Order: sequence, then structure tokens, then C-alpha cells
Amino acid sequence: MFSSTRLVSAILLALATLAARATEIDYTLYSGVEHSDNIRLSSDNAKGESSLLPGFNFSLLQNGATVQANIAGDIHYRRYLGGDYTDQTQSSLAGHVNWVMLPGRLDLTAEDFASVQPVDTLASNAPENLQQTNVYSLGPTLHFRLGETLSGEGELRYINSYAQKTKSFNSQRGQAALRILKSLNATDQLSLNVETRRVTFSEPLQGNADYNGSEAYARYVSKLNHVDLDVALGYSQVSLDRAASRKASSPLARLIVNWHATERTTLGVTGSRQYSDAAQGLMRQPAQNISGSSGATVGGINGGTNAGNAVVSAQVYEERRAELNYAFRTERLLLTLAARNSKLEYSEDPTFNQTARGGSVGIDYRLQPTLTLSAYYETERRTYQTLDRKDRTRQVLLTLTRQVNAHWSWRTSLSQQTRSSNAVGRGFHENLIYVGVAYAR
Repeated sequence: MFSSTRLVSAILLALATLAARATEIDYTLYSGVEHSDNIRLSSDNAKGESSLLPGFNFSLLQNGATVQANIAGDIHYRRYLGGDYTDQTQSSLAGHVNWVMLPGRLDLTAEDFASVQPVDTLASNAPENLQQTNVYSLGPTLHFRLGETLSGEGELRYINSYAQKTKSFNSQRGQAALRILKSLNATDQLSLNVETRRVTFSEPLQGNADYNGSEAYARYVSKLNHVDLDVALGYSQVSLDRAASRKASSPLARLIVNWHATERTTLGVTGSRQYSDAAQGLMRQPAQNISGSSGATVGGINGGTNAGNAVVSAQVYEERRAELNYAFRTERLLLTLAARNSKLEYSEDPTFNQTARGGSVGIDYRLQPTLTLSAYYETERRTYQTLDRKDRTRQVLLTLTRQVNAHWSWRTSLSQQTRSSNAVGRGFHENLIYVGVAYAR
């Protein structure tokens, strides 16, 4: 059967092909061998395992008159050489493609977001606890003029979410939005936005309620030479079909600031307070990392896994997030710093109510014109209030990369991750070593 997932993937691929006619696709083919001394991420039963990791990653950026596309992805095949685990294919993708069907009048937009997430977020990301997730969106946008500096947009979207193992996550949703936009000048824009969505889950379970969500907010966007500003303020509400407390409402706030202080220094601040669910949380635009650090990439051609830590469920939650990013670059050095803070409160089952605080440091230093040493450190403290559980996770990564010529490179990395927890049997310690080669276009 030709599934709806395949249909939207075919549409995304077709639109991307149109974009590729005017844009070269950057890609990297890689293969390597990785060894873990604790593949199960077990607290008391460590077992070593080696893996063969062939794969490729790619990116496409196009801003044409007819097609605009921003797509980035990675896919690799993990073959466990010890034979204790089933081989896995893991993919991550963030893609946005817009097709201008009638200039100034009608667009068709397709988005797809694939990732690897845990089945049980309270357990470690061992091979048997991982699953593939996918969220895609498809629909038209109608543009209309209301005056010389006043315009409007009407959006309709069909959104589908899928998880390989957590079937209660699977959903279909319809979303509509109306936006009135006012151009204040060449760099500033103000808009009034109303959005509504209906979410229906494919396999409703206890504590898994269909719901309606709505948001009304004002948004201000400014793009100056050195500062980009995006601020939204308003109100949001969710109405659950089946729950003890059927309706909940909250102020809505979003903030994105990127300050290019100098040619070498960039500072970014993001924050949000809003209602969301796991599917919305997994819908992210292709990353435009201000650092560009190779040392901060744990998966892909560095080995390791690209698995996230999302709670893959159907529950609605109120989120409060804040993040600070800093990057400093010279001809030989790239330094990145990040600090994060988040709080999630679930509307139905408070089991996963949590706060998390963490940060990271990444350094790339060019020892020679073709030899780069990278170091990365990340730490996070996560507290589950209802479970009275506290976890602290740390990760250290060292990578040495040699650029042999314009296309070929080799890479070796050593990483260590540890988790301490007051929950019995949830801590672990793992060392990873990876050696691989890559061909980049």
C-alpha cells in the first residue's frame, strides 16, 4: 500500500529535485568502526560490542523564485559485529520545501522531521530502547493584499506523527492559521496571528486524549545588519476531549535574538513559554548552528548515536525553555558555549513533569592546515518531581580529523558518557572509540 508517509516524502523529494536544478547538494559519504565497552549502558552488567557504521549526510539550501528549500539529513546503517543485537538503520531529517504555485497568491509547503528517540525516556539509550520517529506537514498558504503595507496569509496544514514502537504517539491533525502582517519599514514587520488545530490519535489509550488547541499572539520581527529579533506575545489554550481538567490556558511568549557583535563573535538567545506536545516539539527547522562546530557532532561521521531524549507520548504539556549560545571564531580557533534551562508540566499524567539545566563547551583548534583537534563537553541535571528522581549526565568527546585532500578525510574520536542517578540501576558509564573515513563533495 502506498502510505501517506510515502506520499508526502515523494512530494518533498520532487520539490527538492526542482530546487536541486539550481543548487548543488552538499553531501558526505562515510564509513567507520566503533567500539563501546558498555553497549547496554548498564549500571552493573557492562558488555563490549563493536559496530560497523556506513552512512551519508547531506544538506540543500535553495532560495529561488519558484522553490525555496532548506533540507538537512543523515542516515546510517549500524551493523553489530557481535551478533547480540539486530542491525539498525537510523535516520534524522529536517526539511522545509516551499513551492510558489501562483506568485504572490498561493504556495504549497511540505515539511518533514525524522529523528531517533527513546521508547522509555527514563531508561538509557541502549539499542533496544531506540525507535524511529517522523512528523510531516503538508498544505497550502494563500496570500492576499489589504493595502500598501498591509497583507494577509491563510494557512491550512495536514500534520501526521509516527513512532516505530510507541503507537500511542501516532496522530493526525488539521491546523489552520490566519495572519495579518504590517510592514513597518524595510527591516521591521508586525503581525497578528490566530492559529487553531485539531489533534486525533490513531490508537487512543487511557490518558491519551484527542484535543483542540488554539493560539492568538502578536509577533514582531526585525532584521538589522548585526541583530535579528523575533518576539511573539499572546495567549494559548488547549481543550482535552477526555480529562479531569478539560481546559487549560496560559500566556504565550517566544523570543529569538541573534547578535553578530563582531565578525568573530555571535551571541544567540532563545526562550519560550507555550503549550506543546511531543510531535510539535520534534518539528524543527533545519539547524543553522551559529557555531558550525565539528566537535559538537556526536553522531554521524564521529560515531555514536544521534538519539534524542524526547518523551515520545501523546500528552500535552506546558513548556518553559531558555537557551543562550555564544560563538567566537578566528582563523585557527572556534569556541562555542551554550547554557540551557527547561521546565515541562504535563496536563494529564504528571509522571514526566521535569526540570532540566545544562550546558556545553566546544573547541575546534587547527593544529595544522589539514589537522584539527576538537573537544566537546556537555552536562545536564534533570529532575522528575513526581518520581523524586534526579539524574546527572555528562559527556566528553575528543576528535582528531585529517583532511587528506579536497574530498577525502579520516577521523578518530574517543568519547565518554556517564550518568549518575538516585534511581536504582539507572546510572551507567560508557567509553566509545571510533575510527572512520569520509568522502565529501
